[in-house]
Amino acid sequence: MANGSGLSAARLQRMHDVLAGHVERGELTGLVTLIARHGEVQANGIGTLTPDGAVPGPDTIFRIASMSKPVAAAAAMILIEECRLRLDDPVDELLPELAGRQVLRRLDGPLDETVPAEQPIRVRDLLTFTSGLGMVFAEPGRLPLADALSDPQLGQGVPAPDQVAAPDEWMARLGKLPLAHQPGTSWLYNTSADILSVLIARAAGQPLEAFLAERVFGPLGMTDTGFSVPAANIGRLATSWTNDADTGAVVVYDEAAGGQWSRPPAFPSLAGGLVSTAHDYYRFADMLRAGGRHGNDRLLSRMSVDLMTSDRLTDTQKAAGGLGSDFFDNQGWGYCMSVVTRRTGPQSAGAYGWDGGLGTCWRNDPAEDATMILLTQQMWSSPAGPSLVSDFWTLCYQALDD
Repeated sequence: MANGSGLSAARLQRMHDVLAGHVERGELTGLVTLIARHGEVQANGIGTLTPDGAVPGPDTIFRIASMSKPVAAAAAMILIEECRLRLDDPVDELLPELAGRQVLRRLDGPLDETVPAEQPIRVRDLLTFTSGLGMVFAEPGRLPLADALSDPQLGQGVPAPDQVAAPDEWMARLGKLPLAHQPGTSWLYNTSADILSVLIARAAGQPLEAFLAERVFGPLGMTDTGFSVPAANIGRLATSWTNDADTGAVVVYDEAAGGQWSRPPAFPSLAGGLVSTAHDYYRFADMLRAGGRHGNDRLLSRMSVDLMTSDRLTDTQKAAGGLGSDFFDNQGWGYCMSVVTRRTGPQSAGAYGWDGGLGTCWRNDPAEDATMILLTQQMWSSPAGPSLVSDFWTLCYQALDD
């Protein structure tokens, strides 16, 4: 029978059993799930997430990687609502490193074979990832721009905060590179969220971490969310795992104590730098579900949430492709997150959210009044994620019983 949430207890048990099977087969060490529907929250931990066998729970801290990106959109929209940023304003005044851009004549061409940008990069272009800057995927030595972006100090690969240059130096390095596409014309992943991180701090006139604590995390009660984990809480940070490239064996990517998230980074990046918990991230997701409200307080207007969570790309902007040739077949892009445009799997059209390559994913489904979060610390080997992820989405929707 379903309770007030419309979730079947028996089918939630099926979810637990199937996901536990992934852990028992050694595919990962453990995980946390959270499903909320009609205001009722079901959270569950399976396995272990540290070498000493700590059992995970809704207060276990995870490196959420690219699930940081939607937070960048929320922070930017706060400043837009206060008219400290404007969607169609060029970013040149606050980000002079990006003024007077040059654009590659062809994507596989040398870095000095360029034409002038036909228009400046706008705030809107950063939010929709159409700034002309972004990850260019290619084997080393094939595309000069891809090789230049692989500089560890630019941080355009797997999140590694110890390696990335501080914001001003990062902007200076990025500003030496040409754009891959004319601003506003084509979607490219990731880099726009890094740039937004710098833009938000400069527009706010304070460090990014201070602005987020004051305007986002504090009001939402996200007490365990930030760019690093204090020493007093390091025991709740899960160990991060990856697969050895040669043997396929599961090996440690990042320890908790002494690891890269145990100290503040030089560059606080909302492209992929946050840590959070299931309960904390649910507070952020639930604010969006509620149209910008949290309890009796309003963090964002309904207009801002709608802009963030509905498809903002044209067919032309999608034409260059996404994270795979079929990326835009059933989804679009809002502000720093994906939006389902047609139902080809469990998720309803209009569902929105994003994933983190260190092993996390989240969606809000307005049609079902549901929030779904999966947190692991097993690094993904592809943007689609492992079979665990597709099983999770199937199991969430099969548990609906009303």
